[in-house]
Amino acid sequence: MAEIDGFLTLMVEKKASDLHFCTGCKPILRIDGDVIPLQEELVTAQRARTLLYEIMPKRNEDEFNRTHDTDFAYDIQDYGRYRVNIFMDRRGMCGVFRLIPSELLTMEDLGLPTPVKKFCNLRKGLVLVTGPTGSGKSTTLAAMIDHINEKRSEHIITIEDPVEFVHESKRCLVNQREIHTHTASFSTALRAALREDPDIVLVGEMRDLETTHIAIETAETGHLVFGTLHTTTAISTIDRLIDQFPSSQQQQIRTMLASSLKGVVAQNLIKKREGGRIAALEILVVNQAVSALIRESKLQQIMSVMQTGKKEGMTILNQELVRLVETKVVTAEDAYWAAPDKEDFIKRVPDCLGSSGGRFVPPEEY
Repeated sequence: MAEIDGFLTLMVEKKASDLHFCTGCKPILRIDGDVIPLQEELVTAQRARTLLYEIMPKRNEDEFNRTHDTDFAYDIQDYGRYRVNIFMDRRGMCGVFRLIPSELLTMEDLGLPTPVKKFCNLRKGLVLVTGPTGSGKSTTLAAMIDHINEKRSEHIITIEDPVEFVHESKRCLVNQREIHTHTASFSTALRAALREDPDIVLVGEMRDLETTHIAIETAETGHLVFGTLHTTTAISTIDRLIDQFPSSQQQQIRTMLASSLKGVVAQNLIKKREGGRIAALEILVVNQAVSALIRESKLQQIMSVMQTGKKEGMTILNQELVRLVETKVVTAEDAYWAAPDKEDFIKRVPDCLGSSGGRFVPPEEY
């Protein structure tokens, strides 16, 4: 048992999402979004090196020595799997550990709405799950892949950096490939996937132009592709995809997206009043009207379609945040920080829901 394992098992017991183990600081847990130092000694440079090098695979040790950054996964039996990033800062070595629970949460556990389940029934197209770092994208996608694994009889390939949630083959055959361990890059693995008879492909991160282009082409050629981006709203997601490409290619990409994009789930984790966190979801279902607006480069008009698309399961993040405030699941202050349009949020929040029971005052005015 590695020495760092004691802190990692404590994460599970304290229901923490992350552990920060950094030179010159006390070990810190992130619980319900807040960072909480442990009652421990400051981590010395020597202790950080000893504990972090102890668990680093040889390939990652070589990469860290060369670049001062590396990512890998680490397992502790009966506790879970951890996504690890080791990096160097001005004090010395640091490690950040994200807990990936050993048991997959189902779509029912997460309370994912019907439109998200419908995305799992698609036979082809591109579905994007987006949000800032730590917003639960991986957990949502894992639940969607698990749902497909139980309901369909097809071939699923996941391409991840690193592999996070482990999927055993149920009704589907599931192959999980890890960047640097099983393949050189997302684009290389995605190109190879087309020769591996997949029905469904999960791209852990669409982080470069080549990967994005191949993912869109894969969705166009009769496969169901799931991907992630670090964007906060559905419209900014489409904008980001198109803006990755040179201006000379953007009209072609708009045309491809108009036919291949089927939906966007943009999510943000908000602290609940009673402890824990809840995902606020913005959902875009790409219907004929949205498809036409993408093709014609009229992305700002998509908001109007979303506002009238409730029957199709569309939701707008600001409206969903207000709903969570009104039902007293989250505070107005915490929802405010997650709102993409803060002026609109202030107008929508009823006066009685401020922290003092009166008018809601935005945190900047304190």
